[in-house]
Amino acid sequence: MEFLRQFVDKFNSLVWETGIPVGEENISIIVIALIGTGFFLTLRLGFIQLRHFGHGVGIASGKYDDPNEPGDVSHFQALTTALSATVGIGNIAGVALAIHWGGPGALFWMWVTAAVGMATKYSEVTLAQHFRDVHDTEGHAWEGTVSGGPMYYIEKGLGPKWKPLAVLFAILLGITAFFTGNAIQANTVADAMQTNFGMATWVTGLITSAIVAVVILGGISRIGKVTGILAPLMAGIYVFGAMVIIILNIDQLLPSFATIFREAFNPTAGVAGTGVGAFLVTLMWGVRRGLFSNEAGQGSAPIAHAAAKTDEPVSEGAVALLEPFIDTIVIVTMTALVIIMTGVWNERTPEEITLDGGDIGWITFADGHRADVDPPAAIQVANGRQVAAPGEPMLAWHEVSVDDLFTDEDHQNRFTGTIFPQDGNARGTDGTTYTSLFGDAVESGAPLTMLGFRQGLSGVVSWGHYIVILSVLLFGISTAISWSYYGDRCASYLFGTKAVLPYKFAFVTMHFVGAVLPLTVIWEMGDIFLGIVILPNLIALILLSPKLVELTKSYFEREPWIENAEAHKRAKEEGR
Repeated sequence: MEFLRQFVDKFNSLVWETGIPVGEENISIIVIALIGTGFFLTLRLGFIQLRHFGHGVGIASGKYDDPNEPGDVSHFQALTTALSATVGIGNIAGVALAIHWGGPGALFWMWVTAAVGMATKYSEVTLAQHFRDVHDTEGHAWEGTVSGGPMYYIEKGLGPKWKPLAVLFAILLGITAFFTGNAIQANTVADAMQTNFGMATWVTGLITSAIVAVVILGGISRIGKVTGILAPLMAGIYVFGAMVIIILNIDQLLPSFATIFREAFNPTAGVAGTGVGAFLVTLMWGVRRGLFSNEAGQGSAPIAHAAAKTDEPVSEGAVALLEPFIDTIVIVTMTALVIIMTGVWNERTPEEITLDGGDIGWITFADGHRADVDPPAAIQVANGRQVAAPGEPMLAWHEVSVDDLFTDEDHQNRFTGTIFPQDGNARGTDGTTYTSLFGDAVESGAPLTMLGFRQGLSGVVSWGHYIVILSVLLFGISTAISWSYYGDRCASYLFGTKAVLPYKFAFVTMHFVGAVLPLTVIWEMGDIFLGIVILPNLIALILLSPKLVELTKSYFEREPWIENAEAHKRAKEEGR
């Protein structure tokens, strides 16, 4: 497992840290490509996310739905399917990770990613609708009647000579679906259930895998029906809980926003950041987790939107631009404010330090900078304190060193002895062997958000963290359900409809595997493919921008939604 962790760490650094040198850091090529494409499309389309936001709301409401138009699901179901994939663990664990590493200022860069991402999402969904493939099935609901997404608009829009790029995208997104949209969701759910209820990760994995299997074998129609219920329910519960906390701590609202803006440009470092004033660390983590949260530019959501019942591509694009707003500007901001306003983002709480657990790590710290290192042969501890000179390895929990180590949960008996990282245990001077020690450590991911909800609602109820647990469960399952559709459309594109069912079985299997692997490894593997898969899509969006301008101009000049409103009214009167 340690070899896998090291390999993933190095590959992850290669993907996300290769870029243009700025001072002592590199600004990632992926960050430049993502933000740059978003700004380009925003300008090319005349700030469409501002001008036609209201029109997107109107279409999503269903008042322009025409049941006679081709497709598998309604505008609203396509939106909720895509939202179920985007509004997920990234809104709970992802923003917590961004703040953990980049500090409160990372939220600002998540906002920037979402703002320009609205134009990106509009663009990729409009193209997916325009170049989608509508076909007949042989009566198998799980096959679906529509296939669309970047692989189709790359091949059809740019021409046959670009098919290798389309194939590359389909392969990468199919793999990304296994990790980002599946294993990470299962892992976070299993971690939450184990932390709070002591449920073995494999038990949680079996249960959630069974639920996912039952839904996805029904195809996009069943997925759309389930997510149409789950997405509004889970978002409503979560946002309500966050709003109560914000109201209870309203005196901290303006200071929290001031902290966010100040730290965005002049960061004092995240809890686990590389050092004081690491602006690029804050920027990178904000963009990185912003992409994971709203998926704008990734090319995944267009696959769900391509299945919407419409013959006007721009109408579905207008619906899609709502996603980054709902996901990041609203829900992610709620999470971040809870974490920042309650002060838990840099707070240490009592933890059991499992010496062979997935959250343990080894770091060095010198001259204001920390770095991850390989496990040392041994670490000496005297009276609870690690004996390490500057630059020497130290034990860390969630990438932050633990100052005092104890042998008991009540923190009464300080540990003295030696920690053996390779063996996953520690041996006291009296010869006693320990597999766990105890100490005050920082939280990260979903547990950090749970801590914020627990403390934020402590004056009202004692079970505030259960809102997060319920949301993690609903978000994780619904995201995996939606991502299974993204992956099986990739399989269908590459190998035909005969590959859809085998892919679904492989997807369910990977869901279980994700539940039992260490958290850090799963997140980093997801980040690797997430970073690679966006590049083919962004290239296509820039090259097809003239087509986007043409489609957009034609749609808003013709105003076809007026005719659709009449068709919807007639269908409603006829009971269809």
